[in-house]
Amino acid sequence: IQNSRKNTLASVCLKNNLNKPRSKLDSHVANQLFVEHKHKFIYCEVPKVGCSNWKRIIFLLQSDLSAEASEIEHDNIHHTSLIKRLVSYPPALQKEFLSNYTKVMFTRHPLERLVSAYRDKLLHSEPFYSTTIANEIRAMFRKNKNSPEKVSFQEFVNFIIAKPPHTLDIHWKPMFLLCDPCNIHYDVVGKYETLGLDSEHVLKVIGAPKSLQYPSLKRYGSEKRTDGDITLEYLRQLTSEQIEKIKKLYEMDFFLFNYTTK
Repeated sequence: IQNSRKNTLASVCLKNNLNKPRSKLDSHVANQLFVEHKHKFIYCEVPKVGCSNWKRIIFLLQSDLSAEASEIEHDNIHHTSLIKRLVSYPPALQKEFLSNYTKVMFTRHPLERLVSAYRDKLLHSEPFYSTTIANEIRAMFRKNKNSPEKVSFQEFVNFIIAKPPHTLDIHWKPMFLLCDPCNIHYDVVGKYETLGLDSEHVLKVIGAPKSLQYPSLKRYGSEKRTDGDITLEYLRQLTSEQIEKIKKLYEMDFFLFNYTTK
């Protein structure tokens, strides 16, 4: 499976001229890469693709704790300074780690990831998203920008397609822009759709302790995970023009990671 995923990736990169050898790693990409030295592991964070649980794993790997992944609070794992980002090292070290460590990224169907980001960020009460970003969206699309209704999925999509892709928030920025898989040669390309198998494979490759398992934790436990059916429910609210534009935005993600447009 890994070989076919990597072959698809390589041929699409080549065909679309995405291989750009840089002397120095883009700092936005370096900011998405987490480094765990004990097991020589680098993980690219793609939000909405199980990244909170991977951060829990990195935390446990490096601290040799006998703690359970499920004991680590969601908000703590995202604010802890104990997990190092590649960007915090000088360029020479970044290069060295990238050539010697096992590099991993996980992907998810682009439209499912988009719906998941909307449900997670705009329908809950996280102040930055449900207030700051929501107000920015209301101001763009509503005559009465003080109307309190939650931002609709249609408004959210219009907001995203109005911006240049590289300026988008990491929760909905195209995955290939976050992790640059055409220039960073990932050893394992996992998929959310085969998360159980793929994470087991990663843990084996890096030589993690047998007792460490990928946790199946979810932040809002009472809610249903965003799946294909829920995604379709949301996509039905869009016009065909909006759907075309959103597919265009995530076009490279579809091609590189071999997802079909539903």
